[in-house]
Amino acid sequence: MYKVTLIPGDGIGPEVSNAMVKVVEATGVDIEWEKVEAGADVIDEFGVPLPDYVIDSIKKNKVAIKGPITTPVGKGFKSVNVTLRQELDLYVNLRPIKSFQGIKSRYEGIDLVIVRENTEDLYAGIEHKIGDYGAESIKLITRPACERIVEFACKYVKDNNRRKLTGVHKANIMKLSDGLFLDVFREVAQKSGVDYDDLIVDAAAMNLVINPDKFDVMVMPNLYGDILSDLCAGLVGGLGIIPGANIGEDVAVFEAVHGSAPDIAGKNIANPTALIQSAVMMLRYLGEYENADKIERALEKVFEEGTRLTVDLGGNVGTSEFVDALIEKIK
Repeated sequence: MYKVTLIPGDGIGPEVSNAMVKVVEATGVDIEWEKVEAGADVIDEFGVPLPDYVIDSIKKNKVAIKGPITTPVGKGFKSVNVTLRQELDLYVNLRPIKSFQGIKSRYEGIDLVIVRENTEDLYAGIEHKIGDYGAESIKLITRPACERIVEFACKYVKDNNRRKLTGVHKANIMKLSDGLFLDVFREVAQKSGVDYDDLIVDAAAMNLVINPDKFDVMVMPNLYGDILSDLCAGLVGGLGIIPGANIGEDVAVFEAVHGSAPDIAGKNIANPTALIQSAVMMLRYLGEYENADKIERALEKVFEEGTRLTVDLGGNVGTSEFVDALIEKIK
């Protein structure tokens, strides 16, 4: 039996988390879910959106899965996602981007992976005001962080029989910070023996839209990874279907990468695919490959049939009906 920390989140988080649990349990895998709460709803009681007991639970169980949590824009508390990554040193953000037949998109057959450095860059949150005149954010790039994220990406290419690794940067302008990332990328990739190339981030964005088939696995600093992974989600149908994983040395947190959508919370119309796909990643991380495959095949069949899809996917059924369809296919 596995023990997994479950953070339902807020907005549609509890609905999609409940849907995910039902689908995972339908495979027969034996998981004990340790449910803990985080986000805006716990601030009144604990004074922070991420109480210590959440971190303690994840450290104890080593594996967690998290629904979406609202992050205020421009004020309020620091992102729970960013805090988790920094507190637990989850230095890898892994997002597979894959097309499904039956989901409307301008592209077909996309199968690429974004490997994003997760702990530093501008997301380190080192900022200060310059009086009333302006504000400054410090872009922190270090050799150890660059080395370990590129080493992870190279290992991922080899372990998953991928064909090529592309490093993304802006070293033509930020010659010291991104220059360091690029130097390390080339050193580590060459030493690993993988096929590799590199590309400036704006050119990467353009080429992803023009010809996404040319990319396979892409590794990059934090900010570029955040932006390009959302761009890639748009190539295959949106954030509602894309999974995500935050991985450290001995701890992993899996998550839906979309927002909490409080405007549709409680209406039984949320699409739980992203969190369900994140659970597929989680099961593979745990070594439960057969059960992960069961869910992935069920998703493929339901999408292909196209008769029981949520509204955002062009269908007309609710969250619970979509989950029922998946469970039928699994069983």
